[in-house]
Amino acid sequence: MATPSLLLLVADGRFPAGAHAHSGGLEAAVAAGRVTDLASLEAFLAGRLATAGLVGAAFAAAAHRAAVPGITDADEAAGSAGVAESAGSARRPDALARSAARSRTLAQLDVELDARTAAPTLRTVSRRQGRALLRAGRAIWPDAPFGDLPASPGGAHQPLVLGLLCAAAGLSRLDTATVAAYGTVTGAASAGVRLLGLDPYQVQALLVGLADACDGTAAEAARAADDPPERLPAAAAPLADIHAEIHATWEVRLFAS
Repeated sequence: MATPSLLLLVADGRFPAGAHAHSGGLEAAVAAGRVTDLASLEAFLAGRLATAGLVGAAFAAAAHRAAVPGITDADEAAGSAGVAESAGSARRPDALARSAARSRTLAQLDVELDARTAAPTLRTVSRRQGRALLRAGRAIWPDAPFGDLPASPGGAHQPLVLGLLCAAAGLSRLDTATVAAYGTVTGAASAGVRLLGLDPYQVQALLVGLADACDGTAAEAARAADDPPERLPAAAAPLADIHAEIHATWEVRLFAS
């Protein structure tokens, strides 16, 4: 059964997935003079939540749905009821069929997320973060179906790994989307303290102010996960794509992205 502690542990920035090394595009935005203070940081985070946050959360929720087939509304309310059913399926004759179906869905999600990530640098970053998260997931939940992830060059996208990891942890689809959306803003907010020398108390207050928007984004993403992969959200941020490509050319930088 999912517990609040598991949700906190997975969402914790200290979870060993390498997120601390990334600014979510903030470093390039600061260098371009587009984020200079608390107000502009808030606008940056809100924009990131509505674009990359929504897309990433929807794909993480869709990967969770692939890992927990046939989940019902009652299962979602119970938290991990559907996960227990899925784990039990490994001992059934149709386990191979379930694995094959899961692999096909995850492969489709991988292709669709690639299509929504215009900047080659951001595709690379997503897969790099996916590899880091996968290492943690395999160490903590070795029986999870991580082997069904697509064997893409560079590894699977981070949201797909996150969806399987959260399912293995017994978290619900909404929990999964919340973790994804939350990570989109907290990583960049933390980077803002380091890049701009902002008051960490004020930055934390800013995040508290964005909590309702984060929850709303997660709920929207969890609902969207019922759609086929090609119909998942495709919100874009062209300027962030441009900044990412420029940032990748820097010889000296504080963050990997």
